[in-house]
Amino acid sequence: MTTIRREVLTLPAAPLGPDNPLPPLRPLDEAHRIDDRDRAGLPRDMARQVGYEPLRSLLPVPVRDGYGRSRAPRGLDALVIENDRLRATVLPGLGGRIASLFHKPAERELLYVNPVFQPADFALNGAWFSGGIEWNIGATGHTALSCSPVHAARVPAPDGGEMLRLWEWERLRDLPFQVDLWLPEGSDFLRVGVRIRNPHERPVPTYWWSNIAVPEDRRVLAPADEAWHFGYERRLRRVPVPSYDGVDRTYPLNSTYAADWFYEVPDGRRRWIAALDEDGHGLAQTSTDTLRGRKLFVWGTGPGGRRWQEWLTEPGTGGYCEIQAGLARTQLEHVELEAESEVSWLEAYGPLDAEPGGAWHTVLRGAEERLETALPRAEVDAAYAAWQPYADAEPGERLATGSGWGALEVLRTGWKLPGTPFEESTLADEQEPWLHLLRAGYLPEPDRHRPPGGTLVARPWRDMLETAPATPDTEYHLGIAQWHAGDLAQAERSWERGLKDAAARWPLLRCLALADREGGHPERAADRYAEAYDDLCARRRGEDGRWDEGDGGDDDGPWQAVTAALGREAIEALLAAGRTADARAVWERLPEVVRTRGRFRLAEAGLLHAEGRGAEARAVYDEGFEVADLREGDESIGRLWARLTDEPLPARHDFRMRPDGG
Repeated sequence: MTTIRREVLTLPAAPLGPDNPLPPLRPLDEAHRIDDRDRAGLPRDMARQVGYEPLRSLLPVPVRDGYGRSRAPRGLDALVIENDRLRATVLPGLGGRIASLFHKPAERELLYVNPVFQPADFALNGAWFSGGIEWNIGATGHTALSCSPVHAARVPAPDGGEMLRLWEWERLRDLPFQVDLWLPEGSDFLRVGVRIRNPHERPVPTYWWSNIAVPEDRRVLAPADEAWHFGYERRLRRVPVPSYDGVDRTYPLNSTYAADWFYEVPDGRRRWIAALDEDGHGLAQTSTDTLRGRKLFVWGTGPGGRRWQEWLTEPGTGGYCEIQAGLARTQLEHVELEAESEVSWLEAYGPLDAEPGGAWHTVLRGAEERLETALPRAEVDAAYAAWQPYADAEPGERLATGSGWGALEVLRTGWKLPGTPFEESTLADEQEPWLHLLRAGYLPEPDRHRPPGGTLVARPWRDMLETAPATPDTEYHLGIAQWHAGDLAQAERSWERGLKDAAARWPLLRCLALADREGGHPERAADRYAEAYDDLCARRRGEDGRWDEGDGGDDDGPWQAVTAALGREAIEALLAAGRTADARAVWERLPEVVRTRGRFRLAEAGLLHAEGRGAEARAVYDEGFEVADLREGDESIGRLWARLTDEPLPARHDFRMRPDGG
């Protein structure tokens, strides 16, 4: 019989640390955008979806950049679903990631399993980690839930056994979703039922890609003769499969640079993708037709791709690629989900044995025949039909608890969402001020011992803020909601009103400073950043005038995080305005524990260069540093190096993901 049980997965792990307390007001920094020159030749439906509601802001989600790179053994809560053939290990505290899928008869792991937990800046909101199967919802990129908990419970399965249900509220698009996993007795394939619901009275853009990490020494098969190639130079090209530019690109190690290959699977063809080793053993993923897209992501064999692979795990670990499946042809697209509707499908994951070598069509035909024998297409469609009545089944024993944001929205709207209960008992401290606004009509007095909490920006919450008493805290949050809505002038007016009576001025000043910088007023931005940092420092100094490093308690993390975040933005703005002395003054007041971080060692090198102290800036590189939250595609380390010397960029600093990058 299929069983579901709790386990603890212990592995070397870096702590996530506190979220960045500053609201993410800047436009989204997303690498997956295409050059306008490439839009003209796209198929009509694809062109429409590429231009449909791309995400422009992370609000209301905070940036997760508080992690480091020091790892120590740590236990991660895991849920294991198992039959006599397969064992799947799920991490409910980390987005519901399937960390392992083990085929018991062959004693073979089907996925790339990362032996460590090491966050890196790849998710839409920062922290993400490699390995396993991840569920990407929201918008182009890795989900903002990558390192966040989801709800989990036992649910009746269509075959009379048990399913493991994962569910959560996706905050970027305000959509509830669920992932149901079950293993029929005797089956080699894990079934995964997915449903995204739009309870709103308006259409909402939606996005889904299931990303599957597999070892990169594989051949990747998908039923296509063409693909859309996207690289980090942001060009989208239609290319032949398997060979492009004289090289068979279905072998991940044949590519030099990181790239996406979105396969053009013909209409009517079965949706599947597989990765096989040289002996023909590997993993296949297939689905009902709704999940139409298939993709291969490769890191490439160039120095930047190799460096990123090392960065995400520990020395001696083999590399990986990703095979993926999504709602659209490419990940550059978003799909319209009609008002008060839903979209659902079924996926299946399991072992596949087939001949990987030879002529492309011969190889595809052989693999497709083996897949049809192992799991007929009709059986996938039948499993989906059997699952649909169970999608609304109420969860039984709770196995993990996610966030309280869904519960807050259900309290506000009264929505009925069978199968995915967002219960009032899941409300936590984060939701408390907004629950008070909902019930009493105003925000409670903020806790002056902590930085301001996050802001809800959806229209109903903005309306409540507009009618609430105009306290400095309300004006702060209202301005953020107005900024998110695109009413930039009104946002600035709200923040300026809040300044008049604010005890702590730095949160409002920082918002105004960022607005100035985005609006093309670098001098005024520099002034306001300097004033904001002065105000923050005045509030964090002890009676002796020295910086309060804290006592190591729970309250220290958020203050250290806001000091680092505001200090970093202030230094950047002051340097952009040519005010190196003021930037140095901010640097000198950063706590020592912040100045020693890699991000701030890089900032110090930039500051030294701006001061004309090139040799000292070069010495920072020679001493070595690691920027834990280096963003995917960020070339700032290489650009600064090129200003300091004509020497080649050292391998440990080479994260370039495109030809001639940085």
